[in-house]
Amino acid sequence: MSYKNSNAERTTITRDLDKLDNKTGNIYESLVIISKRANQISVEMKEELTQKLDEFASHTDNLEEIFENREQIEISKFYEKLPKPVAISIQDFENEKVYARNPETEA
Repeated sequence: MSYKNSNAERTTITRDLDKLDNKTGNIYESLVIISKRANQISVEMKEELTQKLDEFASHTDNLEEIFENREQIEISKFYEKLPKPVAISIQDFENEKVYARNPETEA
């Protein structure tokens, strides 16, 4: 996915709201677009992580067989280090990689 190669910020930074406002003319509309894209990215990331971790899942209820799996830990650490979905969606919005349409204004 594109979020693995993203160079979005991994920490919180201050944003200039005028830059976000200039894209649509309305800051609230811009934030709705960003939040919907962030939700899409979050769902994609969660599905992919769940698929990878299901390979290591033990389907028995025996507590004695629980052990530490190095590969599982490495996968989890990789996903923890990725930028947050909101940071990725803001970067996509600023770089005009997000397509959004408003049915009210198109009619």
